Amino acid sequence: MSSEKKPAAAGVALRAPAPGWAVEADVVVVGSGVAGLTVALRCAAEGAKVTVVTKARLDDGSTRWAQGGIAAALGEGDTPEQHLDDTLVAGAGLCDEAAVRTLATEGPDAVRRLIGTGARFDADDDTGEILLTREGGHHRRRIVHAGGDATGAEVSRALVEAVRAAGIETVENALVLDLLKDASGRAAGVTLHVMGEGRHDGVGAVRAGAVVLATGGMGQVFSATTNPAVSTGDGVALALRAGAEVSDLEFVQFHPTVLWLGPEAEGQQPLVSEAVRGEGAYLVDADGVRFMKGQHELAELAPRDIVAKGILRRMLEQGAEHMYLDARHFGARMWEHRFPTILAACRAHGIDPVTEPIPVAPAAHYASGGVRTDLSGRTTVPGLYACGEVACTGVHGANRLASNSLLEGLVFAERIAADITSAGTPTADPTTADATTPEALEAPEAPEAPEAAADVTAAAGDGPLLPPEARYTIQRIMTAGAGVLRSAESLARAAAQLERVHGEAAERLRRDGKTAEPGVESWEATNLLLVARALVAAALRREETRGCHWREDRPDRDDPAWRRHLLVTLRPDDTLDVRTTESEAFPATRRTIPPARSARPGHQAFPSPTTPRTETESHP
Repeated sequence: MSSEKKPAAAGVALRAPAPGWAVEADVVVVGSGVAGLTVALRCAAEGAKVTVVTKARLDDGSTRWAQGGIAAALGEGDTPEQHLDDTLVAGAGLCDEAAVRTLATEGPDAVRRLIGTGARFDADDDTGEILLTREGGHHRRRIVHAGGDATGAEVSRALVEAVRAAGIETVENALVLDLLKDASGRAAGVTLHVMGEGRHDGVGAVRAGAVVLATGGMGQVFSATTNPAVSTGDGVALALRAGAEVSDLEFVQFHPTVLWLGPEAEGQQPLVSEAVRGEGAYLVDADGVRFMKGQHELAELAPRDIVAKGILRRMLEQGAEHMYLDARHFGARMWEHRFPTILAACRAHGIDPVTEPIPVAPAAHYASGGVRTDLSGRTTVPGLYACGEVACTGVHGANRLASNSLLEGLVFAERIAADITSAGTPTADPTTADATTPEALEAPEAPEAPEAAADVTAAAGDGPLLPPEARYTIQRIMTAGAGVLRSAESLARAAAQLERVHGEAAERLRRDGKTAEPGVESWEATNLLLVARALVAAALRREETRGCHWREDRPDRDDPAWRRHLLVTLRPDDTLDVRTTESEAFPATRRTIPPARSARPGHQAFPSPTTPRTETESHP
């Protein structure tokens, strides 16, 4: 089916209490990782009123857990063209070259601006030059790092301090629920639930002319993942319910070397950074045989999908539950100075990598797909932007190159901020409120309460909510049927099981009028189910092996049939529409955006364009 078909707007939302409070902003950013905080800082620097909403604390997202570093062509002899080439190879034919070129060429200066924001990276004691390391898929040493293996923590620290110093409004411990839209269908804010102590009904709204999703990943859809507990796919689920297109969800990267804690281990697992292999660690089996030699020219430093497959093949051949990463030759001093975080994590679980190999196995790590955007971070819903892991910019293709994720967050966050502040952030039009618009309510501790009801509305939340325990059912279904190794049989079984979970909840609501009580755990479980359904639908449709999508029943890459993307939207009846693009290029995005209107009397939109504009880009 042609991808030019326009998806219908979804009339689906989470069942939740009506908002009990509201605040106003020019821009609302959902998420506080490198992408979200960079957008917030850049927009605020241009005078926009920004509100950052984050699910936990400001420094508690996925960025904090990033060990390896940030890839950029900063070293002598390295060039953006070489970085581009390595990224295209890793992406297995599905990267958008324009997006990758943007990343590689704008990346070095973005890193320098991050340093200017206050991030401190490891440098040579004598020369002061930034130290660079190498990771899988890179032919050059181009990875900047901090604290040895604590790069994400340092980036998070610097950005959080800058956001606080700038006085940007933040709402912590808040789960975003759904998108608000104005009468024209444009994004006009979000509903959210603040998880304050003893506050069961914490639902409110942030009304804004631009909404930026930077909610991170969805690793918690699987039983074992490197992602924190908050990574439940909330941004992708919100976007689907809002009628946005998502793409490439089948390409979930399983990190090859995650500390193996036993067959029953669930939830967030300790990562053993790719940088350990970059510094010379070997992958070996129980007999000490280096099994990656001969499988790829880069051996242990092959792209992640190849290494993960190599580990799993060896496990299947030997009936083993894990392989080993051997870095005993590093010695104690190198472990203590270069990889202190990993050393501490291993020792906390009774393993000393100084004297013994580390048991490792693949686990869900990164979503290469997400909410489809153009090169300015705009989604297919006007006024809604996405960046970071929640987005699909076209950079990663079928498999992310190591340490490109933080860089992607930086580069495309800056592009979103530039688009918002140069073109204007239209806000909701209060002049034509309809019967579904809730009355404006005074915001607790808000500097200024809305003076009139804004013409913004979310779709009615009339679907079922899942009970909290459904989360574990979903995770086990996904791990068994849509994990590292997939087949038509396993995916069909997973799809049927997920539809059964969804159907039983819907039938109970229809028959008895009963559903799970609205709350954080039930909303998260419901989000996970929607994301899981979309992921499995795409994985079942893609009948080939490519990148980190490994179909044992379709072991070969099929460029003539499948060098193209899958686009998924949610229909108003809560079913999924899966379509293919006609080539590896995303279809153009064409939208007419109405002129800005003030959100309330006396409030000037920032800044305010005077005429409608039509946006066209050949990329997403």
